[in-house]
Amino acid sequence: MKVVVLGAGVIGVTTAWWLARSGAEVTVIDRQPGPALETSFANGGQISANHATPWAAPGTPLKALKWLGRIDAPLLFHLRSDAALAAWLLRFLANCTRARTQRNIERALRVALYSRRQLAAVRAETNIAYDQLTRGILHIFRDRREYEAALPAVELMNRLGCERRIVDADGCVALEPALASARRDLIGGMFSPDDESGDARTFTVRLAEKAEALGACFRCNTEVARLLVSGTRIAAVETTSGDEIAADMFVLALGSYSPLLLKPLGLALPVVPAKGYSVTVPIDGHQGAPTVSLIDDEFKMVYSRLGERLRVAGTAEFAGYDVSVTQARARFLLQKAIGLFPDCGDASRAEFWAGLRPSTPDGVPVIGHAPGFDNLVLNTGHGTLGWTMAVGSGRLASDLILGQPPEIPLNGLGLERFR
Repeated sequence: MKVVVLGAGVIGVTTAWWLARSGAEVTVIDRQPGPALETSFANGGQISANHATPWAAPGTPLKALKWLGRIDAPLLFHLRSDAALAAWLLRFLANCTRARTQRNIERALRVALYSRRQLAAVRAETNIAYDQLTRGILHIFRDRREYEAALPAVELMNRLGCERRIVDADGCVALEPALASARRDLIGGMFSPDDESGDARTFTVRLAEKAEALGACFRCNTEVARLLVSGTRIAAVETTSGDEIAADMFVLALGSYSPLLLKPLGLALPVVPAKGYSVTVPIDGHQGAPTVSLIDDEFKMVYSRLGERLRVAGTAEFAGYDVSVTQARARFLLQKAIGLFPDCGDASRAEFWAGLRPSTPDGVPVIGHAPGFDNLVLNTGHGTLGWTMAVGSGRLASDLILGQPPEIPLNGLGLERFR
């Protein structure tokens, strides 16, 4: 079976690896010169199944209003004429009820927990090293109201198969001694011992090498112009250079760019780009960098130790497909990182980055057959949890392509839920 995978980020590459491992003839197409050079390049580094809480939650609309006009806002909207974003926002608001939030947590968590198990299996099989740490993730709070508002989610996620422990301020410092200087400001935290962290780009590049060794072909520096349709099937991919690449099956894993290819087919995919920022700080002999991956609730920031680097990431900015780095927002992350961990690394050599997270209005990825097309599978819309869900999502898409029964239920994950 010939399969074309569109996209060489962590989602596309994991899909390609599973397919090649099963004997499919796989071609991966990407416009960049190599794998993992867009959204997967410098993300927050967390495999955070236990934090699969969507942005669409009861308290978010009021918070977003309070953040309006703040350059350091965790969630920033640029007011402009954008029909797709306006439609997305209406759906987003509709998902901000308690009942829908709980439903969406179950759906996202189903994929995230499955993916974490699949990542462990792939790591054991391939021996890929990617600065991984399996020391859990600690979510810290400084605001008591925010802390108490988050407690019901702990109970819900524990019922759904997670392990999240409530810890006091001293417990936070015991888990991560680098927090000692911030002890007086901490209210408490929530610790997820089974979560992980690691460099998504390194993992993706090395898994792509494994896929190539199994026969997968990577056509980089190749941009897709459109999908060519024949009845209810995709016949081929047409590139911007005029080449046509035919296959039996196709997987769309182009992240934020996925809706652009589906629109001419009459399919509306409610995925919009949300720009996230990261800062990578060389530790360079400094002793104050954390070794447990952290989520800082007050500023909606994450911290991951990647070997001799500290990765700091956060914020969501709805600015279309603009990937330029706004210095004020990037430096805000660095400033807060140094404030929390004064001796974490050499701030003068910090590297700034921005990438587009493909976000659905309900915070759940789109995994399943494209409605109306027999040979097109969608694997996109993972938002901030692309690295968390990648290996499992790739396995699910591969199973659909190969006609094998998925190992977890796919109800609520397909594009049909938005109709």
